[in-house]
Amino acid sequence: MEKFNGFPAGELRFTSVPDLFFARLLPQIDSLAELKVTLHFLWVHYRQARQVIAKNELLADETLVHSLALIDEDVENALTQGLNRAVERGALLYAQVEDDAGRHDLYFLNSERGRQAHAKVEAGEMGVVAVSGAEIVPPAKRPNIFDLYEANIGLLSPIIVDELKDAEATYPQVWIEDAFKIAVENNVRKWSYIRAVLERMATAGRDDGKGKKDEGVKPWYTDEEFKQLIQH
Repeated sequence: MEKFNGFPAGELRFTSVPDLFFARLLPQIDSLAELKVTLHFLWVHYRQARQVIAKNELLADETLVHSLALIDEDVENALTQGLNRAVERGALLYAQVEDDAGRHDLYFLNSERGRQAHAKVEAGEMGVVAVSGAEIVPPAKRPNIFDLYEANIGLLSPIIVDELKDAEATYPQVWIEDAFKIAVENNVRKWSYIRAVLERMATAGRDDGKGKKDEGVKPWYTDEEFKQLIQH
């Protein structure tokens, strides 16, 4: 068992979970796959304001894949079982649509807005792109934090491995990729700088403070608080 080292200092982001989940759903859930899939679906739904999530997107989600791999070597099977049970229980709604790219299995949270989106898709009034806000793409492997470190900084050491594991468990994959990109763009290939960028994202927001360069405003990740990390 890998021990969790606790939540980091600073302001943390939280995900809303409806009280009815704890009062009505959780006492009935008897499948670990269903529980993991349902909670992860809630996390993505509320953090990204998504009314629909495709199965392919969930299969490409490294956090969910890693989670499900702990209970079943066949991750797709675990995901399918979790989704099917969540639909049977009524937590999620399901629709299948086809377009030029093929067949898409779509899932909706069984909420008022989710039911509205589901009805529109079922009636053919809304396509995959319109309802999801993005193209549905086949699963693709994304580089994990160790790949990013070795590609952009250097060889891994036992000490840095533990720090990278903590960061990977704490921050979304897209934040980590952005932080490495920022470090490369500023030619500061140091983990201490990347960690500071991630901590700032957690407190200030990932999209906040990216100043308009054409107006001469410095991006937040090169502010005074990072000067020492850049110079040393």
